Parts: sequence; structure tokens; C-alpha cells
Amino acid sequence: MGPDHLPAPPASLPGGDLSVVRNRTFDEIAVGETAAIQRTLTAEDIQLFAVLSGDVNPQHLDPEFAAYTRFHGVIAHGMLGGALISAVLGTRLPGPGTVYLGQTLQFHAPVRIGDTLTIRVTVTSKEERSKRLKLACTCTNDSGVIAVTGEAEVIAPTERIERPRTTLPDVRITTGGNGIHRLLDHVRPLGAIRMAVVHPCDALSLSAALDARAEGLIVPCLVAPRAKLMRVAAEAGLDLSGLEIEDVPHSSAAATRAVELVALGKAEALMKGSLHTDELMAAVVRAEAGLRTKRRISHCFVMQTPAYPRPFIVTDAAINIAPTLDQKADIIRNAIDLAHAIGVARPRVAILAAVETVNPHMPATLDAAALCKMADRGQIEGGVLDGPLAFDNAVSAAAARIKGIVSEVAGQADVLVVPDLESGNMLAKQLEYLGGAASAGIVLGARVPIVLTSRADSRESRIASCAVATLLAHRYRILPP
Repeated sequence: MGPDHLPAPPASLPGGDLSVVRNRTFDEIAVGETAAIQRTLTAEDIQLFAVLSGDVNPQHLDPEFAAYTRFHGVIAHGMLGGALISAVLGTRLPGPGTVYLGQTLQFHAPVRIGDTLTIRVTVTSKEERSKRLKLACTCTNDSGVIAVTGEAEVIAPTERIERPRTTLPDVRITTGGNGIHRLLDHVRPLGAIRMAVVHPCDALSLSAALDARAEGLIVPCLVAPRAKLMRVAAEAGLDLSGLEIEDVPHSSAAATRAVELVALGKAEALMKGSLHTDELMAAVVRAEAGLRTKRRISHCFVMQTPAYPRPFIVTDAAINIAPTLDQKADIIRNAIDLAHAIGVARPRVAILAAVETVNPHMPATLDAAALCKMADRGQIEGGVLDGPLAFDNAVSAAAARIKGIVSEVAGQADVLVVPDLESGNMLAKQLEYLGGAASAGIVLGARVPIVLTSRADSRESRIASCAVATLLAHRYRILPP
């Protein structure tokens, strides 16, 4: 869980040094004395409390379910408020050495992600003989609404205690660890699709095609120089028996032939092998290839990271270097279509910039504002857009609230639209290598989905990308792009 944001203690209370915890003995405490802490509630707080308590009520964990309840969104467990009251009693007043005897609680208003809560206890009575205290307890949000009230009864310590504050471990909730398994379970029943694998002439890309076949996702057609392909397979110990091979002289010919197979209806998707992305995409975009649609071609990463409660899309981090306003509109339309395909009915699209205000000197903010107005006028459909949004307030409800941003998108984005390829590529790789994100990459805007693999991609990422391509190919049978 995130760190507490502790206000400076009252002058009558020791504890200004946050490196130690100190108590107040029974004799030192006066009726009317008070202590408080503040905490900004995050989605991870709620998830961790659910892990500890076993309370997996979807009202607390499932945004889609919670949106249709009387509270119109995710709310915290009521007893999370009780845990925060315990934190005040155990660390502030009376502090270490306190024996908790009893607690009543009344719940008056829901507590939501992003609420900054003030948890306060006030001594209401003392009993000399037993050293017992009664304390009134309240939990109030940053709008001044009282969410929880109650009364605690404790035995106060009689001896002075001062100890170094314990450093808690950094606990992270991993929500996406089995994401690929859920994706495969969803896609496999649809049936494998025919995929032209373009020049898979290294062990990584050839293994990716075989792994996707083994998972029941694709029927691969390997388009490459046969002799080179067989040599790679022999060196890597891979069995190509039973696989269709289109023998071509080199990588450029492989790209051209793979596109022809799609045009002839003999393949429903393309997968990049060991050739350069530019070489493959040049064959795709040729007018005579027939793979272009009215849309700009763009790339989407579908990502899931332990720090975010749902999968999300980053676009465009691989195809369009410095997209214009019109091109960004198509990038968004493609991402919305992908979001629909993976089950997000009304995706929340955050158009990213360095700041969340429109600045005439920052073109990304002007584009963001224009794109949102295009959505208002029905020029971009199928999702809800907001921007410009800085990355923090696009993914953090707490950050958005602190900045005073009121938005359906802020803090809960499903799609992150980056200003240009450089920023998008850095963002995606930071999420993967520092944020522990799992990812799948796919190209949209052509007649068929295109999997762009990288030599650095994990096996899981390659399989997930093929799964997304399979999902889209089945969708395109009904709704051609």
C-alpha cells in the first residue's frame, strides 16, 4: 500500500519526527486530546485489503460491475476505515503499547478511489483504575463529508515507549500475472486462423510461429527461403514437418508474397519475422497490394502492469513517427476498434501531453483539444475522449483529483494516445522493463491484423500478440475494416 501522508502533529503531541513512533501514556493524556492521519485512497489499497480479508465483492474490485450499482463506481470496503482508525490508535494516540478492547462503527457515505481521508480520534473519557480510554472516531473525505464514525475503547500504556519507525516492505498487487492465460482461454474456442509468417529466419521468430500453432491460435504459412529456413530449424532443434512453406529468394520477396497471400484470401493475418519492419510495411502499403483501408495504419500495444487495475492500450509507438492531427484521429479510431474487440464497450481515451492544460506553444496540447472537440461533433465515435492529460492524471485518480480535474477518463484510462513515436516507444518500454508490464503488439488500419515482433520480445508477448491478431481476424470476418 502507498505511504501515509501524515500532517504535522499538534503541539501537545510528540511525534514530529517521522523516523520514530512515540506513545502518550495514560497520565499524559487529557480528555479532548485529538490526533489524526491523512491518506489518499488508491485502487491498490482496496485490492490489498481484499487480498488480506478475502472480501472480493465486485462492488470493490470490478469497475464495470460497480458502474451500475447505486454508488455508480468502485468504493472501498467499510472495514478499511476501521483499519485506518486502528492505525491512529496504534501509532499516534495513545500509540505503541495500546491494547484495543472494542470498536463500534457506523458507515454514512462511500469512500472512493482518489479520496483524501482524514482519520481522527478524540479522547472522550478516562477511567483511572483500569487505565481505559474511550475515543470518538471519524473518517472524513476531502469534501468534508463524514464517511465513518464510531467509538473505540482501549487500555492506554502506562510506560513511555519510543521506537524507530519500522520500514514496511513495498507490497505490489500483481493483477495481470495470468492475463495471457485468460486471453488464450478466450481466443482458442474461436478457432485458429491462417497466418502468413514473413521471413522467420531466426530461431526466435520461427519459434514464435510454432508456439502460436501449439497454442491453437494460428495455422502458419512460412514465407521464406526454404533452404535458409530448414537450416535455422535444424540448428534450433525445431520440427517443421507438416508446415506449409512458400519458398522465396529473400526477405523483400517474402514480404511481397505474404501480402499476395492475404490479397488472394489465403491468409487472414501477417506476422513479421526476422526482416525489418520498414520492409514488411512497404509491401503492405503499396496501392497494388490492396491491403490499405480508408484509415491510417497504426500500431497498438495492449499492456497490463501490476500497478494498474485493468489492461490498457498505448498508441502509436511503432509506426507513425510524428502524426498529424488527421493521423492522430485515425490512430484513436483504430485503438477504439481494438478496445471494442477485447471487450471494452466504451473505452476511455486519454490524449497525453506533458501538461493537462492547453498551451499554444505545445502542439500536442492543441491537437488533444481539437481531437476532443472532434469526438464531441461525432467525428470520432465509440469511446469517450479527454485531453490534454499528463500521464499521471491519466492513470491516477488521486493525481487527477489533486489537480482538480473532473473527467470520465482521468485516472481510469483504457487507451493512452501519445504525441509521437519517440515518446510512445519510451513509455511502452519503460512500462515493460521497469513496470513489469506484459504486452502484445498489433498493427491496425489494414485489411488484416499484422503482428510486429521484436527480437527482445518474450515468448509470452509473441503468443499474446498472435492471440490478439486471431481475435481481430475473427472480428474482421463479420466487420471488415
